[in-house]
Amino acid sequence: MSTGAQWPDLTTLYREAAGAAGGRWHVLVTRHGTPVLEEDADAVLHAYSVQKLAVAVAVLDAVDRGVVALDHRICVPPEIVLPGSGIYALQTVWGDRVTVANVLTALLLVSDNTAVRLCGELVPAREINEILAAKGFARTRVEPVDNPHRFFLGVTTPRETHDLLTRLAAGTLLSADSTAFVLGVLRALSGYHDGVRRVMSSQDRARVASKYGADWQDGFASRHEAGVVFDRDGRPAVVFALFADRLGDVLNYGSTHPAVQAHALLGPALLSLATT
Repeated sequence: MSTGAQWPDLTTLYREAAGAAGGRWHVLVTRHGTPVLEEDADAVLHAYSVQKLAVAVAVLDAVDRGVVALDHRICVPPEIVLPGSGIYALQTVWGDRVTVANVLTALLLVSDNTAVRLCGELVPAREINEILAAKGFARTRVEPVDNPHRFFLGVTTPRETHDLLTRLAAGTLLSADSTAFVLGVLRALSGYHDGVRRVMSSQDRARVASKYGADWQDGFASRHEAGVVFDRDGRPAVVFALFADRLGDVLNYGSTHPAVQAHALLGPALLSLATT
């Protein structure tokens, strides 16, 4: 494990928190581009809902190129609705015509599973992967299926997710308008608070853009969180990718999962790192 010796409190806290949670950890944390914590950051992993960041980037790339517009409307028919996280499945009646902006907000704010399918209607799986490859992401891919407009969320590495967030926050990945849109949703106070943002004031939570992902496979759980912490002047200061797999407690998606508790313990330290 490689760590930044000048940040012993973060290193010690990470070792204790990850050790208590168990499993395997794959981590990259930087401050102003300088690594302060790194462990197995090039592991290729199922990203689960963290991969919705990459899907959103691909759709917004199409928006930036004028292929799709944020105010374009798409139908939400009953047959496309998926259970699990999100809001569309809760409606009980469907047939809405929603904007692309609505779909992306649902995708990123409440990690809506149906929104993934709606994104596939806008940008097919093959094109999503082509966009990601053109942007320099060698391992971040969705997994196509027979229907070209459907896909599984696929794999990434903590380093590529970290790079995506770094470039997004720097304004070099998407247009200024698309960048502001994504970061605004990820920093919104209606989003995910069980992990890194748990032990923070509302003002401090608004300084953190975060995306969470969780699932289980082969009897083991994965709990991932990645994001950007901004300083008090609104400048990106810390970028983190905290991925953990081979965990227990597979059906616990709440704040008491040991890995999610570890994220919560690390949150104030990441905030302090962005403030100093």
